[in-house]
Amino acid sequence: MVSILVTGGTGRLGRAVVRRLAAEGAAGGSDPAEVRVLTRRAADPGGHEPFRRMVGDLSTGAGLAAAVDGATTVLHCATTNGRRDVETTRRLVDAARRTGRDPHLVYVSIVGVDRIGLPYYRAKLAAEHLVAGSGLPWTVLRATQFHELLAAVFSLQRWSPVTLAVRGFRFQPIDTRDVAARLAEIVTAGPAGRAADIGGPEVLGMDELARLHLAAHHRRRRVVQVRVPGAVARQYAAGHNLTPRNAFGTITFERFLAGEAGR
Repeated sequence: MVSILVTGGTGRLGRAVVRRLAAEGAAGGSDPAEVRVLTRRAADPGGHEPFRRMVGDLSTGAGLAAAVDGATTVLHCATTNGRRDVETTRRLVDAARRTGRDPHLVYVSIVGVDRIGLPYYRAKLAAEHLVAGSGLPWTVLRATQFHELLAAVFSLQRWSPVTLAVRGFRFQPIDTRDVAARLAEIVTAGPAGRAADIGGPEVLGMDELARLHLAAHHRRRRVVQVRVPGAVARQYAAGHNLTPRNAFGTITFERFLAGEAGR
């Protein structure tokens, strides 16, 4: 049996991935799939979840051995911040190696981690190197920023008389459901090393995205573009966070916002 362990399965991307994998398993296929989710919390009694909860903690390593045992694929969607991402990835890699069964290790990263000097990005790049050097079959998929992240940036400014956007910054936001669909393809296809980066269906300036967000929430205010100094700002302005030749999916930022407003 195909058995897929998902870390971060209760997070934004993880939930979308688990739903996708569970649905594809329910639809039937040549190989039935068991979907496991690494979580700190056991299932509620009487719950009917389409996955199996594996109680464990990446931050301490507790429960990891049991969680990875028998897994044919380990899909690492969990993320925290900075050095902790490197530490938790190392624990997961070590646990997967100790099974002796060489599971396919899939790691979700970010477009531009090797070209943008944010500390968080440097940690993601270090985690990529751990996966690639693990000796296990592996795939790393880099995606652009999720719609939710940019929406949150603008929502934080909801009480401001103006909405600020960084001049020269462009983004190619992608929907978590589209990333989940690509990850499901990778799980089925098998190890690919560095998979082609993926981004959303359109590249827009931060000011354009701000106006779409204001319109979706029926707010009338001015978008003010500001300049931000420094090397990281120049790297974003150069488009190192974009992958326009690898547009993937169909859910635009505007469409995402329409669905968000309807919930």
